[in-house]
Amino acid sequence: MDKLRSLEIFLATCDGGSFAAAARACSTDPSTVSKAIGRLEDKLGLTLFQRSTRQLRVTEAGQRYAQAVRKTLMDLSSCEDDLKHLNDSPSGTLRISSAVCYGHLYIRPLLHEFSQRYPAIRLELEISDLHADIIERDIDIAIRTGYLKDSRLVARRLSPMDFLICASPQYLQRKGTPGFAEDFVGHDWIGFRIKETQQLQPIFLPNAQGQYIQSELDRSHITDDGEAMAYMCSDGLGLAQLPHFLAKSGLESGELVSLFHPFRPPQQQNGVFAIYPKRTYLPARVRVFIEFLSAALSAKGEDPHHTWAENWLPLVHFSKNEKPDKQEVD
Repeated sequence: MDKLRSLEIFLATCDGGSFAAAARACSTDPSTVSKAIGRLEDKLGLTLFQRSTRQLRVTEAGQRYAQAVRKTLMDLSSCEDDLKHLNDSPSGTLRISSAVCYGHLYIRPLLHEFSQRYPAIRLELEISDLHADIIERDIDIAIRTGYLKDSRLVARRLSPMDFLICASPQYLQRKGTPGFAEDFVGHDWIGFRIKETQQLQPIFLPNAQGQYIQSELDRSHITDDGEAMAYMCSDGLGLAQLPHFLAKSGLESGELVSLFHPFRPPQQQNGVFAIYPKRTYLPARVRVFIEFLSAALSAKGEDPHHTWAENWLPLVHFSKNEKPDKQEVD
């Protein structure tokens, strides 16, 4: 059995947790898997798995070897992809993982045009807010709202993330338009609970000079789904501080209005990022998807440093040392 096949079987055993699972993944039988692992251990002079009648456990040496093998095979696969596609149209399976709201609102609507342009690329789209290990999951590219610090990954910012305080026109007619932070007393607020941490997302409100400060407010209603938050806001349940990609549709349709100039967190890690494994040879299917997505965002008025929200006309304007001016809500 060649060395490459043995390494593939070794990784399948690590991932599957048993010789039987590895055999199914590699289209062979458990005895072949057992012999391949045995030969690999003999050659290395190391025990890669602790065996018992009930379970198979990867040793510390096995874990370190698996990391090196996985990177080697990934680099080899990436190199082969690029070499195969130097003169051909990009092809193969493109595995995309996207944050839920961004995936539904920004990524999914683009896939038909992308597929027409690159018909040889087969798409696999995963929608999830969980920050899974994209290398172990064999994900080609992940779209995340927030930067992940991982030396194995490249994080390319697609756009900043701007937050707009929104309300429905009906809500403002009923409750009035707040001018700055002190005016929010007595207003209803829709909060967002982050699923992974179960913490409420902070709220930033403008002071009399239009400078945003973090504010402690009671939430009248709470949801852990971004699209539900936007719909609850447009339904008139209260005010909400929405990321620009969640607010866009409602603002354009008139179901929502933006009260103030958008708030942008100051951290360099703020934004929407395309994240992919660091490798010498970026697969052609990944490269063309990033180029396509960047062009589509540019058409929306977004790039790594700007979003369309910067130019959206808010209801409340701030003048230096003066009380904010409010537009009337129709």
